[in-house]
Amino acid sequence: MCGIVGYIGNKQAYPILIKGLRRLEYRGYDSAGIALIHDDKLNVYKAKGKVSDLVHFAEQQDIEGTIGIAHTRWATHGEPNQINAHPHFSQSEELALIHNGIIENYAVLKQGLIEHGFSFCSQTDTEVLVQLIEYVKKSNNVDLTTAVQLALNQCVGAYAIAVIEKGHPDVIVAARKGSPLVVGIGEDEYFLASDATPIIEYTDQVVYIGEEEVVTLKRGKQIKIKTIGNVEKTPEIKKLEMTLSQLEKGGYPHFMLKEIFEQPKTLSDSMRGRINIEENNITLAGFIDNKEKFLKAKRIIITACGTSWHAGLIGKYAIEEFARIPVEVEYSSEFRYRKPVINKDDIVIAISQSGETADTLAAIELAKSNGAFIFGICNVVGSSIPRNTYSGCYTHAGPEIGVASTKAFTAQVTVLTMLALIIGKEKGTISQEDYLKTVYELARIPEKINVILKQDAVIAEFSKTFTYAQNFIYLGRGYNYPVALEGALKLKEISYIHAEGYPAAEMKHGPIALISQEMPVVVIAPSAGMYEKVVSNIQEIKARKGKIISIVTEGDVVVRNLSDYSICIPDTVECLVPLLAAIPLQLLAYHIAVVKGCDVDQPRNLAKSVTVE
Repeated sequence: MCGIVGYIGNKQAYPILIKGLRRLEYRGYDSAGIALIHDDKLNVYKAKGKVSDLVHFAEQQDIEGTIGIAHTRWATHGEPNQINAHPHFSQSEELALIHNGIIENYAVLKQGLIEHGFSFCSQTDTEVLVQLIEYVKKSNNVDLTTAVQLALNQCVGAYAIAVIEKGHPDVIVAARKGSPLVVGIGEDEYFLASDATPIIEYTDQVVYIGEEEVVTLKRGKQIKIKTIGNVEKTPEIKKLEMTLSQLEKGGYPHFMLKEIFEQPKTLSDSMRGRINIEENNITLAGFIDNKEKFLKAKRIIITACGTSWHAGLIGKYAIEEFARIPVEVEYSSEFRYRKPVINKDDIVIAISQSGETADTLAAIELAKSNGAFIFGICNVVGSSIPRNTYSGCYTHAGPEIGVASTKAFTAQVTVLTMLALIIGKEKGTISQEDYLKTVYELARIPEKINVILKQDAVIAEFSKTFTYAQNFIYLGRGYNYPVALEGALKLKEISYIHAEGYPAAEMKHGPIALISQEMPVVVIAPSAGMYEKVVSNIQEIKARKGKIISIVTEGDVVVRNLSDYSICIPDTVECLVPLLAAIPLQLLAYHIAVVKGCDVDQPRNLAKSVTVE
């Protein structure tokens, strides 16, 4: 949640900061603000709404300065408005601070500060933090870095912060715990951001700030990092594996559509170096390095949130079928707060696109404390989950800017499928024939997705029919039940139409009461799997005048004749159907949302990376 960007160097900061905010706007877009130091003045400008509203507000202001911090907000404490927008001033207006995260004990801290004569104008926990830093700084007569260290020792919660000080135009102090923060190192300049997207245009040299670390960026000086306990750390400079073109729309009207169409490439990238097409073989370094742990595992627990949880369900089906290991799939937000039974011979697989999901990180720590082996599946190199797991796999989907996840989902399913296959092969629980056939089919999924994408115009046209709908039902069986859940989620996220996914056979246990000619029903009905059973479910819907949109295998006649609209997908083995069936459901949700006039890349109330509870 929230986007942080900072700059100190020899260039004008404002255009760099604004461009950075635009790149980070997928992290939050309730309000935006900027703080700049110029001529010994600390100027703060804020606006409710998107970055464009901030730009409009700042047009007539003093935007000079070669040091600054900026923020785009996803509201937690306090409604979205100009007062609650970041940056926040300290009471003396000598400090300005931006913050991603939640200070959980802010109420206690605030009361103590009130007793010391401080007053507050916003509803945010962030204002409490900047006031606390000022109080610590003045009462202890220390510099800004030390004040930040001492203040953060009193805070409970998660944070990524950046602070600048009036009269000190040569330093930015930043810190993180539980929320991501990265420093870019340029020529006599530093960049600061929540993730690397605002930085790649200027440098590929970065330092990822660790847990409870405070970084001091001083003009003309080397980067300095200390913990909040004042232990000095050596910065580890890494090279960014990202290109600027990945962050542009490339001629598409929305990032979401671009990312849907990127899936043939992203899945090829996910498999590159891992599938040997000539030998039909899979190699995963994360498995090879920990082979014995996987082979001896009595149980696998998959923990994730949202779309990643749906990918985990598909992974459960594949691992249980091929490797014959029992798998549980847990919402991280529930897993971390109950008292789960975790054994030392369990493997916990944590899945997250961003690698920063707060609940999943907390679930990892819980599993670690119980002695389980932790394996991460993540898209963002250098993020918290790869750093906090013992081993894992990157999905290599590239930056995903659209808030509604598309290519990350199919990349996660691809990695989980490869993992299931390699475990099964090594355990001898999958036949050589089935293994070779599935690997062969998996390698050909990207070209089959290209076939589906050619139906985009057809899907766009009939999507116009369903903008009237207030409710949708999505049905699938077996591997396609999680796809139904994911399809329903995509529609909810970006079109604001209520939708629910169900196992097709469960329809008559309640949801069938909702079926009428006003209720569109999306049915995933490929030839692979329980085809006849799904046909029976469709007959039941048809008898009640439900509007049927079906996902069928090329050449199907029966379901197509029963459907009002149908989308064809190429034939493949049952476990790989989700990789194909997900594509038309993504396009369906996208086009319905576009026709309704919704902002598909930045849907209301949502942000890309959920770094707070």
